[in-house]
Amino acid sequence: MDRKPLIYALASAVLFGLSSPLAKLLLGDISPVALAGLLYLGAFLGLSCYSLVTFKKTYSPENKATRLAKRDLPWLSGAILAGGIVAPICLMLGLNLISGFSASLLLNLEGICTAIIAVVIFKENAGRNLWLALVCMTVAGVFLSWDTGQSRFHILGPLLVLLATFCWGVDNNLTRQISEKDPVQITTIKGLIAGIVSLSLALILKKHISLNITILYALLLGAFSYGISLVFFIKALKGLGASRTGTFFSTGPFVGALVSLFIFKNWNEWIILPAFLSMAAGMWFILHERHVHSHVHAAITHTHSHRHDDMHHLHEHPQVIKGAHTHEHTHQQLIHSHVHWPDTHHRHAH
Repeated sequence: MDRKPLIYALASAVLFGLSSPLAKLLLGDISPVALAGLLYLGAFLGLSCYSLVTFKKTYSPENKATRLAKRDLPWLSGAILAGGIVAPICLMLGLNLISGFSASLLLNLEGICTAIIAVVIFKENAGRNLWLALVCMTVAGVFLSWDTGQSRFHILGPLLVLLATFCWGVDNNLTRQISEKDPVQITTIKGLIAGIVSLSLALILKKHISLNITILYALLLGAFSYGISLVFFIKALKGLGASRTGTFFSTGPFVGALVSLFIFKNWNEWIILPAFLSMAAGMWFILHERHVHSHVHAAITHTHSHRHDDMHHLHEHPQVIKGAHTHEHTHQQLIHSHVHWPDTHHRHAH
């Protein structure tokens, strides 16, 4: 099996995992709504610079098929609304009420939300390990809702973060439907629209924005934790499907949690250990899931970027072609058995 999607998912997770503790540092100078907009605007600016540098390659004729078309707009619009506008605003508001450590660990629930939506709505296959992971993540969420200082549950902050993870789960599943398209183009458009909407909302609500170096820090954080991270995430969606990408993505918030411990020095909270262990158990179940059975590939003709070193692209070319390339090609019906994920060629029913 191709391991590149796993690397993309993990790289995306680490970059995004760093966003919560670092964003919390910026909330003193920027309101939550404005910060959400700046993060996505940073993603737009960063990827726009990348597109300018690689203009000839990005807009070459052979890459035309990977660019977005009109039929992709409903999926993209839904993804921008859920994941580009509602989710980051909820996360920034939640960060005002709970620690960066708790927020980072609660973001693990994004993978579970993504997986459940993929299974229930989009009919991706799920095994026992996925449901065991859900139990572990839920238990961890209960621990992280406990306010040890006042011996009560402080539920609003965790609920806002949970709502953010749900919205990103919706976003991930909608984006999965267009994951064959250019991930840089998708992320650039999402960053521009989400950034403008959130910043406009902040101005309408007269939210505080300090005109200082903090804005540059926010844009830089957005370029990496939202821009590059999302590009890698879309690449992983193409190879793993939404449920598996979402669950592998759950490794990232652990990075953010550890960074938060060093930044905010909140090592003495007793809830850290059981929450961390429960999250770790959930990740263990996810990472040890293997899906294999005999399945049928129906005959199909489509266009996407592909390689010839897998067991699905068996067509020939007049000349020798190495590496990834894009063109219309036909798959004949094929029946075989191997370990697989619900990628482009394995979205069959069970």
